[in-house]
Parts: sequence; structure tokens; C-alpha cells
Amino acid sequence: MKVLIACEFSGVVREAFRKLGHEAFSCDLLDTEVPGAHIKRDILQVIDANRGFFDLMIAHPPCTYLAVSGARWFKERAELQKDALEFVKKLMDAPIPRIAVENPIGVISSMIRKPDQIVQPWMFGHGETKATCLWLKNLPKLEPTNIVSGRVGRVWREPPSPDRWKNRSRTYTGLAGAMASQWGKLASFDDKGITEVKA
Repeated sequence: MKVLIACEFSGVVREAFRKLGHEAFSCDLLDTEVPGAHIKRDILQVIDANRGFFDLMIAHPPCTYLAVSGARWFKERAELQKDALEFVKKLMDAPIPRIAVENPIGVISSMIRKPDQIVQPWMFGHGETKATCLWLKNLPKLEPTNIVSGRVGRVWREPPSPDRWKNRSRTYTGLAGAMASQWGKLASFDDKGITEVKA
């Protein structure tokens, strides 16, 4: 399967798919933290240049102006929030057969539509809380793979630092593994055998 991981600098989801033999590429305006198949470019340009190439996209749009954790600033950031929501809509409407958009609980639910599923790290082997909403297109809901005890809000308690936003935004490896194993086994809508992605 050919997979595009949108707005991912960490490489966590990309590598989970590649580990299972998929042609997965991450894309972000930032460099990747883990060397590999990464496109440093505007994701919308990559989607447009590769119409018909990807079978699946998992998108992690920036949550700065969308998550309820920033609600106290919503009024003064109305225009930025509007732009962020437009970006999410473009990702949801991308010409890719299967799409998952993930984000924390926030305004996407009220301004676009409610999520199809909300998952937690403790459903996938991590004893922590971090409610993650999933908006799905032609994808089944994820099944828990390893429910564990412990309900620590580590992400919420992340101390102030220049990398705080990065540490809070990384996908848990257990969740990434579930996406790769469960969504990666779905049949491709159209396998053209293309092996090169246009950057």
C-alpha cells in the first residue's frame, strides 16, 4: 500500500507502515527526526502533484488553533483558526481513497463534523491519557491492541521548553502500530505499481 503521512516530522507513523512493508512517506515543512522517506514540502502541493498515487493518507494537522487546550485564545486568533479549519477541510477532501485525520479534542468537531472515533494511548499499550479524535474516510475504526492500566496525563504535564509542542504532538508508537497493522491490511483501491513519489 502507498501511504502518505501528512504533517509528520517525527517519522513514527511512517516507520510503523514501512516496517510492515508498505511504501510510506512522511511530509512536513520541517525535517524528519528519523532519516527515511520524507518530503519536506507543503502537503497540499504534494497531494496535488501525486493524484492517483496514494492509497491512504493519515494526516496530523497542527492543532495550535484547533485544540480546546488553547480555547482561552480563540477569540483573538479567530482568523488563524479559520485558516486552520480550511486546511483541515482540504486534507479531508483530498483525492485519496482512504483518509484518517487525527487531532485532539477541539473545534473540528463543532465546526466541521464530529469525529468517527476517539482513542487513547492506554488502548494501545501506553499507560497514559491523550484523547485523540479520528475523522475517517473509507477506514474502519481502530480496535484496541493492548489495553493497559495507568491513566497518567503526561502530555498535559509536559514542562515548558522550546520543544514542548513537538513532544506533545508525537504519535504514540502503539497507536502508530495499530494504524499500520489494521489499516495497512486493507486492499488497495488501485495498485499501479508506482514506486516513485513526486516531491
